[in-house]
Amino acid sequence: MGDTNYFSGIVKLLENPVQSFIKNQTLTTTCQVEIPQIRQNKSIILVFWGNLAQEVKNYYQVNDYILIEGYISIKENKSNYLSKSPKKIIITVLKVSPFLLNSHL
Repeated sequence: MGDTNYFSGIVKLLENPVQSFIKNQTLTTTCQVEIPQIRQNKSIILVFWGNLAQEVKNYYQVNDYILIEGYISIKENKSNYLSKSPKKIIITVLKVSPFLLNSHL
């Protein structure tokens, strides 16, 4: 079990949100993001649940900046022990608002 903390901030989407179902019932959407900063950026995984998951999939795309609020989980990266970072950061998002969106033309 990982440590948890609350996060509120602006992130940049690095990939289009991807939807999946857990046990064929609960809709989730995940995407990889980065926190814009001067220092070296690390990618973070966002997880959205339920209706929020559907909204994120419909309205946001790569290179959009969004304002999020949610809980941070830091978990051991067991899938690749040769990885540079032994831990991965996951944020379960509770609220999302657009900040800077690319034109969807």
